[in-house]
Amino acid sequence: MIYFDNSATTKPYPEVIESFMKVSSDYFGNPSSLHGLGVQAEKLLSAARKQIADLLKVKGSEIYFTSGGTEGNNLAIKGAAQYRNNRGKHIITTAIEHPSVEDACQSLTKSGFEITILPVNEYGQIDMTDLKEALREDTILVSIMHVNNEVGSIQPIADIGKILERYPHVLFHVDNVQGAGKVPLSLREANIDLCTFSGHKIHGLKGTGFLYIREGVQIDPLFHGGNQETQIRSGTENVAGIVALSKAFRISMNNQLLYHDKLEQIKTYLYKGLLETEGVLVNSPEEGAPHILNFSVPLLKSEVLLHALESDGIIVSTTSACSSKKRSVSKTVDAMFRDQARSESVIRISTAYGNELEEAKRVLAAIRKIVANLEKIMRVAK
Repeated sequence: MIYFDNSATTKPYPEVIESFMKVSSDYFGNPSSLHGLGVQAEKLLSAARKQIADLLKVKGSEIYFTSGGTEGNNLAIKGAAQYRNNRGKHIITTAIEHPSVEDACQSLTKSGFEITILPVNEYGQIDMTDLKEALREDTILVSIMHVNNEVGSIQPIADIGKILERYPHVLFHVDNVQGAGKVPLSLREANIDLCTFSGHKIHGLKGTGFLYIREGVQIDPLFHGGNQETQIRSGTENVAGIVALSKAFRISMNNQLLYHDKLEQIKTYLYKGLLETEGVLVNSPEEGAPHILNFSVPLLKSEVLLHALESDGIIVSTTSACSSKKRSVSKTVDAMFRDQARSESVIRISTAYGNELEEAKRVLAAIRKIVANLEKIMRVAK
């Protein structure tokens, strides 16, 4: 099997599973308990928090553990909006955000918030002039993802942060679920106030993640009851999952330094090959993230090509994993090209540091063979 669906989820590193099993078996105490077993668990929790903070060059007190990207995005957006609603009720986001950002923003309209959605160009990027023109006196939050989960376009986060420096009353939230461990991002230099990370996208375990909240930024919690995570995220901490998360993050950040060029090589090979394949339209920008490549075959539905590849032992995806069972149209590709046939026929290839160029060669050959055969069948059928 060739697994090219790493943006949906990644296979946990062996060391991650080992850490989870060890902590679950030997250090299973509640970190809020005062006895020795609880104290041991609390020390592991603190060590994991410090390790993640050190890797990001931030303070340990700025890291808050969550259950993953969806909770992190909801906590950042709803928490910031509710805390600052007396200051204003205007939020800015983009047309290609993950559903957990899009739907969180839309849910706030029921409470009187107004959402401005910035369009993107054919490269999947916003126009900075649009952002400047959208900012208002009552704007309290800008939420823009770093790396798009469908096409891999990279937003100019540092440039956006520089613009927002002139608006101290506006918080800047970044969904960095797809960029972590793949595309460098300095939280400090980009003037980011809130940033979301997910464990299972970086070879950690599902149900783990963390939210960076810059020191001095205040938000309302989503959950109430236990006062864990300094009252921002109540609920007994998943110590084993968090230790595993910190290990996955450390390994992924190290792999980014060691194997980034290999990911670029694989993407470049596939990108050029798909551009030269008849009937295929490449949706991802060439200068996008090194691990995501999106293309369309307008004569074919996404599911047809996906299952044909799967029967050949190749695992890819259509739209975002959170959307693929609800609808087959890619909202990101539609926002970029406004072409329904193109939006209904997307395939996303997403790689990881464990993938090899030989796998990419097999995948490209399979795509070309399947596309040629299916197009021939469709012509005969007509």
